[in-house]
Amino acid sequence: MEKLNRREFLVKGAIGLPACLFLPPDLFAANSNPGIFKNDAPEKLWKWSKEAMFYKKFNKNRVRCLTCPNMCVLSPGDRSVCRSKVNIDGTLYSLAYGNPCAVHIDPVEKKPLFHFRPGSRVFSIAATGCNFRCLNCQNWEISQAKPEDVRFHDMFPKKVVEKAIASQSMAVAYTYSEAITFYEYMVDTAIAAKKKNISNLLISNGYILKKPLEHLCQFIDAANINLKSYSDKIYQKLNRGRLHPVLETFKTLHRENIHFEITNLVVPGYNDDDQMLKRMCEWILDNLGDSHPLHFLRFFPQYKLNRLKPTPVAVLERYRKTAMKMGINYTYLGNVPGHEGNHTFCHACKKLIVKRDGYKISQFNIKNSRCIFCSTEIPGIWS
Repeated sequence: MEKLNRREFLVKGAIGLPACLFLPPDLFAANSNPGIFKNDAPEKLWKWSKEAMFYKKFNKNRVRCLTCPNMCVLSPGDRSVCRSKVNIDGTLYSLAYGNPCAVHIDPVEKKPLFHFRPGSRVFSIAATGCNFRCLNCQNWEISQAKPEDVRFHDMFPKKVVEKAIASQSMAVAYTYSEAITFYEYMVDTAIAAKKKNISNLLISNGYILKKPLEHLCQFIDAANINLKSYSDKIYQKLNRGRLHPVLETFKTLHRENIHFEITNLVVPGYNDDDQMLKRMCEWILDNLGDSHPLHFLRFFPQYKLNRLKPTPVAVLERYRKTAMKMGINYTYLGNVPGHEGNHTFCHACKKLIVKRDGYKISQFNIKNSRCIFCSTEIPGIWS
């Protein structure tokens, strides 16, 4: 997940992390969800609230959130795992609506999206919250915060679109924390953006249920999904999530013809396993094909894993070489400035077609979505 510069937000209070364990939905008891915040909802709603789009009501005014696989079951007064949803008198509300805590203009390459309108400006927003508990989170000050814990902008969907147009951004990106936790805000903003011919970019961990994702696919134009590892055990240990729902997200995006790219942060001691890498690449090729760009990112010590050393560049180079040899045509390295793994090479003639100097495009050898040297079609959205 792309990193938010620490000067780009202010947190008002200390943020604690609960000890929580995420279990499969079929193991949830109707009145007992691990990881929820009991009796932590505000006494009354504030201006930045909206009823949730996907949830179910049942007895004793309890509700089950149906946005992500955590499927939090909340009694009146409870708050969800992501800290953004609350049960008020038997109705599920989002507290993260129109109140982004991070608002910035970025290059699309920062997301990272390398095959979607290179060199374009993107209007990025984030509200608080996350449905994971990643030990290596880069933006934990907002991802592990409640909406009321941070300073935020008063910016409802219409205003977001106005700001995007004023900044000459071609898209709105839902990013930095976890967009799925401010789902309602994202959907309404995306609908407003589409009406003004502004694209929508989902930057996410992909931990979402099928129905809300299919609904969202009507309005998003591209996505970068962070595939944390290809091991359910590592997902539980490193991220407090599960692998299978993320794989289903990839399948849905592929089926819905959404342009997406895959990010894999290589964390030493957790997912830096060559055999796991090969299994991951095999799954991608078997289920998604060879044309979705894959980004291997270098890990740097963060948050609760600050004891670890950065990922050796040689490991990333080996992973890139392996993935390309297996047939994933467009494989990149991230967080390694100046490396050739930042550039795009035609999979047919092997010539350089997009050269990147940091986030800037210094060479662009694609015309009408084809390599100018051999006329091979290059997957992506290039106009």
